[in-house]
Amino acid sequence: MDILFAILRAFLVGGAICLFAQLVLNFTKLNMARILVLLVMLGAVLGALQVYTPLVEFAGAGATVPLSGFGYAMIEGTRQAIDEQGWVGILTGPFTAAAAGTGLAVICGLLASLVAKPREK
Repeated sequence: MDILFAILRAFLVGGAICLFAQLVLNFTKLNMARILVLLVMLGAVLGALQVYTPLVEFAGAGATVPLSGFGYAMIEGTRQAIDEQGWVGILTGPFTAAAAGTGLAVICGLLASLVAKPREK
């Protein structure tokens, strides 16, 4: 039964983040690229302020999978790298924490480009 509540929490929190992004898209003149950057920056700022951490603990993947989770992961990686390496961790932490997600995005993009048939608009 606990797994069902975990899934429900992830769905509700992830859906709320996506709803926020959709409302920003509908009611502002920001384009999609700026909204995506806004989500990453909000995740990073909220992570740095330790506001996003309780949300991640509550919702799990519902808070880490959206783009705000990417910003949070970069901040957490930086925090851990600073603890381990000192000030050099500021330079290495974000890249170490985001390497898996970025690498997977590159590989999926490559596979999609091999399968998809490009056409002119």
